[in-house]
Amino acid sequence: MAELPAFRGRVLAQFLGDASFAVDWASDDERNQMWWYDDLHCPNPISPLWFDVGGWWHTCDYLFRRFGFPLATDWRAKNVNGYVYSAVVPAEPAYSGEIGAYFGAVMPIYASSFLDWWRNDLRLEIERNFAVLDGYDDAAATLPELMIHLENALDIQERHWRIHWILNLAQFQASLDLQAAIKVTIGEVDGELLGKVLVSDDDRNWDSIRALWELKNQVRRDRALRAAFEADTAGAILRRLAAAGPSGTAFLAAIDDYGREYGNRSLYAHEYIYPLWRENHAPIVETINSYVDSDYDFPAALEKVRKVRDAALADLRGRVPAGADASAFEAALDRALKMAPLTPDHHFYIDQGTYARLRLVFLAVGRKLAALGRIGGAEDVFYLRYHEIRVASANSDALDARAIVSERRTARDLAFRVRPREWVGTVTEWDLYTEPYKSLWGYPEKFHRSQAPPKAGDTIEGLPASAGIAEGIARVVASPAEFDLVRPGEILVCKMTSPSWIVVFTKIRGLVTDAGGALSHPAVVSREFGIPAVVGTTLGTHMIRTGDRVRVNGSLGTVEVLR
Repeated sequence: MAELPAFRGRVLAQFLGDASFAVDWASDDERNQMWWYDDLHCPNPISPLWFDVGGWWHTCDYLFRRFGFPLATDWRAKNVNGYVYSAVVPAEPAYSGEIGAYFGAVMPIYASSFLDWWRNDLRLEIERNFAVLDGYDDAAATLPELMIHLENALDIQERHWRIHWILNLAQFQASLDLQAAIKVTIGEVDGELLGKVLVSDDDRNWDSIRALWELKNQVRRDRALRAAFEADTAGAILRRLAAAGPSGTAFLAAIDDYGREYGNRSLYAHEYIYPLWRENHAPIVETINSYVDSDYDFPAALEKVRKVRDAALADLRGRVPAGADASAFEAALDRALKMAPLTPDHHFYIDQGTYARLRLVFLAVGRKLAALGRIGGAEDVFYLRYHEIRVASANSDALDARAIVSERRTARDLAFRVRPREWVGTVTEWDLYTEPYKSLWGYPEKFHRSQAPPKAGDTIEGLPASAGIAEGIARVVASPAEFDLVRPGEILVCKMTSPSWIVVFTKIRGLVTDAGGALSHPAVVSREFGIPAVVGTTLGTHMIRTGDRVRVNGSLGTVEVLR
């Protein structure tokens, strides 16, 4: 094995594969990297197509080049036993020394200017691109015309992810600026308090919840709609609505409208393979039904979020010493607060909205290929790779697409039986303590827990994500299809959440996830809703069963299974 460069520091651990979890290595360079399981975005076995052209890492070379990031030059992915693992490629010290000053010079401009760029240019660009994709008549197009449309859609996807990284780094710098201002003005950064401060009360996620609440109110006001929602399943409700006369017809149209605006979400946004709410309205109907049953009060929920945030703001400002010059602190705080909605909004526009529309374009291609007999059905397209789709579209004899799909579908099904390791490869001091992005996955704490001997008892350790203590009955949920099983006041236990899980946050008392770090989706949303949460437990869904009584301590990062 090649010797590691000195700047990587000591080797802390290494795993190159064993009989229970084999790893194929392409080179010594791969072996020498720390590859960690991306359960934050892709907790399930990945489809060949999304890994080939959809993965968020495909534009990371642009990220590091554009900003002159001094610590790394790329972020790569590796398919290990069907699961996504990623590794950050460190920059050579000479490059870091040369480019560091540039990074320091431009980053404050990104932090101070990005909001204007987003509101006046970038968001409008994304919306124009969505209009192009949504307005394309794929049914009328020939297959060659549709393939050109696919190329345009892939260009849009790449552009949107480039915007994503600009947004991401601008937010990152704004957060660093605020923490620096707090250190100068107050002297101590209280991470728990800051988490309560930097929440959003006006974004596209809240818009989607408000729209569902308004639909709930329509149901409660209309006798025919109430009767339809007395059915046991979403399918039965939809059938009753279709037979409910003018009010039912109008309500179905409203559901269609909601699906077009907010239904670009699926089980996990970072995939093409999962159906969207705009394709299948059952999750929309089930959520409305849960709101009807609980008479969910959107204004009260939003007001609660604002009160918690405002109290935290008052606490933070109250820590400024009397007579201190707080102008720099207030400027940094104002900028960070204004940027808070960018987290849910970039999920709405990029993680959800862009991937959803690429799914629909690929499905259109799949329908054409299926009609020609080259694959068995439209969904089979997700088991092909980009090159194979192009070849199959023009030359039916060049490859046996049906056989390829069958083999890969079987492989993905088998991958669900595999329990992925948290990391593979070589872990060094640089990987854990210098490279910053792993903190989103809960490192270095997750690594240290994995190296420590197991503790006796039924206490599960994770990362404190949203302060507070909640005790209740656990509900282990594998997908949004099970949201209707969640009862008000239960503790939600799951692998990971994504924007499509927002609606269930209005019902739960606490949250436990296998994946995630302090800035991950479940952590941020839990703080917005004021729900105690522990993330990054790794084993939560394995050690907790539905019906267990658990105590979630979101301040300490522990979960007690009380049984």
